[in-house]
Amino acid sequence: MADKLRIGIAGLGNISTTHARAINALPDAELCSAFSRSEDSLKRFGDEFDVPLFSKRNGFLSQPNLHAVAVCTPTGTHLEIGRAAAMAGKHLIIEKPIEVTSQKGKELIRVCRGNSVQLAVIYQNRFSDSVLSMKNAIESGAIGKPVMARGSVKWFRDQHYYSGSDWRGTFALDGGGAVMNQSIHTIDLLWWLMGDVDSVSAYKATLTHPQIEAEDNAVAVLRFKSGALGVFEASTSITPAEPRTIEIHGDKGTAILKGDDFQLLSSEGSSKEESSSEGAGSAHPLAGLGFENHRRQYAEIVRAILSGHEPVVSGQDSLQSLAIAEAIYRSADELRAVSPSEILSE
Repeated sequence: MADKLRIGIAGLGNISTTHARAINALPDAELCSAFSRSEDSLKRFGDEFDVPLFSKRNGFLSQPNLHAVAVCTPTGTHLEIGRAAAMAGKHLIIEKPIEVTSQKGKELIRVCRGNSVQLAVIYQNRFSDSVLSMKNAIESGAIGKPVMARGSVKWFRDQHYYSGSDWRGTFALDGGGAVMNQSIHTIDLLWWLMGDVDSVSAYKATLTHPQIEAEDNAVAVLRFKSGALGVFEASTSITPAEPRTIEIHGDKGTAILKGDDFQLLSSEGSSKEESSSEGAGSAHPLAGLGFENHRRQYAEIVRAILSGHEPVVSGQDSLQSLAIAEAIYRSADELRAVSPSEILSE
């Protein structure tokens, strides 16, 4: 492997710019090319990044000095383009989630293993200062034994957000609505902070965006394998929108993440507050989103690939939060409690 990991981006939607800036901020990585079937997207991307642009996938993947592909296409296309890239010998860096179902995600993992390429999935929120402080508070015992958790994503998206796209709010390409698109990061953090979920009971509805296929509101009750209980809320209907919130209550204190602000409350009432290095707006897509947390995860991914090790947030790791989201959907559809392990065992 070369001293620098040469990465091309496939799919030039809004998030691709964040990936590109994160890659270019690393000393051991280089943004080397980009692929999109949209000439307008290629032009916009080319205005900021001076790299070769490809409108044909085969030409993009056949570059001899392309080491890895960052997949920023709609979720339901990740397996298709990921398979082609893996078979071309390219490592994969996938924008969350890995695919629209765990079964498709597992197939992509199999393809990567069969072609001896690495697979990482972007969950950059795990790398924020505030989230790391929250995880440390839990693991160090600062809040005692976790007994209850809450994850809340009460955001707003207008109808144009959905109608202006041919994939948002669809099950085939988006994997769902408020749960899968807007809330998968929060689901991932709940799992990462609290451990495996044993059972999910949920309801979902489409209440303010009648033209979309998927849900714009969902609620769920979670039972963790540790014995702790939790609640989860997801919405794109809330006016005014509220910051993403995660609360972890222990028998000795409470850890709260509101937006990107972390607060630690002890049983004596004292508190410690700090803010993360960057913030993502809750009201509008990508509002206020910097690329520092992406840069941090990319730094770990690039280091792992160059050294021949499995990257942080591997494909297998990423299946955990996806299975919880699928369990929410299945529970709401079948009106029964569902275990994420049931999803993963299929």
